[in-house]
Amino acid sequence: MEPVHGVLLDIDGVLHVSLQPLKGAKEVLRWLEQHGYPTCFVTNTTTLARTTLAQRLQGIGLPITEERLITAPVATANYIRQRFPGKRCWLLTKGDTAADFAGIELVESEADVVVIGGAEELLTYEAMNAAFRMLMNGAVLLAMHTNLYWRTSEGLRLDSGPFVRALEVATGKEAIVLGKPAQAFFEQALLSIKVDAHEAIMVGDDIENDIGGAQGAGLRGILVCTGKHQADSPLLERVHPDAILPSIAELPRWIEEQE
Repeated sequence: MEPVHGVLLDIDGVLHVSLQPLKGAKEVLRWLEQHGYPTCFVTNTTTLARTTLAQRLQGIGLPITEERLITAPVATANYIRQRFPGKRCWLLTKGDTAADFAGIELVESEADVVVIGGAEELLTYEAMNAAFRMLMNGAVLLAMHTNLYWRTSEGLRLDSGPFVRALEVATGKEAIVLGKPAQAFFEQALLSIKVDAHEAIMVGDDIENDIGGAQGAGLRGILVCTGKHQADSPLLERVHPDAILPSIAELPRWIEEQE
């Protein structure tokens, strides 16, 4: 097996659930740093600006700095600045994510670009119909991600992916996805740690977005069973992780076995 020279880590369901650190998470992050493995944290969390997210993670004892975070909102905002400069943007997401869209004109109607993030209870009929009308009037549809659901301390929760799909069906338009599993998202993370894809691993709890997306970008994908998907998931019939671990705590041993 190819030795590991860099690590990409998902956060929710891998390092914590509902901001409760998972067993071994802090110790593994410390181990990676002590052994010199460049690490980048890649997340589809869209309800917090990158600065706020870093602060929340540090507050629960996870030593993750803003500079090492690649988030779907930041990737989406960068895409708009590059591809749609000066265009009007309607942003449907909760929290303080708008802070990541500095310099982009955010509007409440007549947008050129419609962006769907983790809006949760804001995904009402009225909001979806407003998005539908703007898309039918020519707006472009961007999705920070298309996750179907995620795990919390109270159980699984519906995510924004099904709502994005509903808009695609209703309008006949295909959303441009900027977070995982988009290949460009993984490439941005690899660039930040200066490691080639075949030398890196992606550790996540989502078989399609984390594992399948990473493998499509040329990385090895490691599934941990502390979040969304478990080792008996039917999705494993078409996506085959390079390893399945009970939790992040087993990662150091697996990495050492690749040497």
